[in-house]
Amino acid sequence: QQIITAKIKNQSRLLTKLGKNGQKLAQLYTNVKSGDADNKEGIAARIYWKELFGPDFSRSREGSPPNNLLNYGYTILRAAVARGLMGSGLFPAFGVFHRNRSNAFPLADDMMEPYRPYVDEIVYHLHENGVEDLDKDVKAQIVRLLFSDTHFKNVTRPMDIGITFSCASLAKFFAGTAKKLNFPEINTG
Repeated sequence: QQIITAKIKNQSRLLTKLGKNGQKLAQLYTNVKSGDADNKEGIAARIYWKELFGPDFSRSREGSPPNNLLNYGYTILRAAVARGLMGSGLFPAFGVFHRNRSNAFPLADDMMEPYRPYVDEIVYHLHENGVEDLDKDVKAQIVRLLFSDTHFKNVTRPMDIGITFSCASLAKFFAGTAKKLNFPEINTG
């Protein structure tokens, strides 16, 4: 519930930051139930992608650009989250929501969800500038994602450090010493 709420909230904040209608998602992130029983994540995704890249865009791994750029960015993000989980003493092979025999890192897939809009923002700007191909320079721009600012309550840190904050909060949650996961919020200012 906390992961999906944070993801949809960051999607909403990113849309607002980009001058789009982020309010379309506000009702969704305030009403996520445990286990996302009524699929607020899926409903939000349909609205989000159309608002972000236009009505003809379809998010798919094999889809047309900028899907290739998103895929690369999410791969970089996933690796950073897997490192953060292991650094917090967690085993990324056991997921909360993501489960699949062929997936070695379902917990990383769970924990990266609130960070996906950071990738989306970089890809949005690349796409707006006509970038479609994933060349060396574009890869370098996307990798810089890990050094972008993440804003937590009372502190701003590079994403790589922010991910460790989130993973450490999950370890505390599992240990029963914390009830709230610590995720950043996209700065709309």
